Amino acid sequence: MTVQLSNLEHLPNYQITERLDVVYGSTVRSKHVGKDLFAGLKNIVGGELTAYTELLEESRQEAIDRMVVKAEALGADAVVGLRFSTSSIAQGASELFVYGTAVKAIPIQQQTAQQPPNDAYGQTTQAQNPASVPTDDLPRFNPFG
Repeated sequence: MTVQLSNLEHLPNYQITERLDVVYGSTVRSKHVGKDLFAGLKNIVGGELTAYTELLEESRQEAIDRMVVKAEALGADAVVGLRFSTSSIAQGASELFVYGTAVKAIPIQQQTAQQPPNDAYGQTTQAQNPASVPTDDLPRFNPFG
């Protein structure tokens, strides 16, 4: 079973049928001494600290994986309201924490498009409204991958 993740309070194209519980995942990581020394030198000349970027990416993924395991144990289809938090635990060690609400959700049935009414001259009366463009064909943004 794949648990869908959304930072929104809802899941687009799904109806939430049941809210199960708050789920979370966390990891505590410390800096590598050798990488920290290199980062200190890099800090002098400027630029991205790629070792720290990689460390944070690994931490985010590990925290998400732990949260998803808890959501699956509850029988959740999705986690909504996804948020991240960080805190300093000790000198050189930080916690990355992710949390959200585990929910059960079902797909919303797609409605078939109806033809707009015609006026007396056979012209459609509905103006071209960007809000009426179906969003099913638009690409979805996935902040996690």
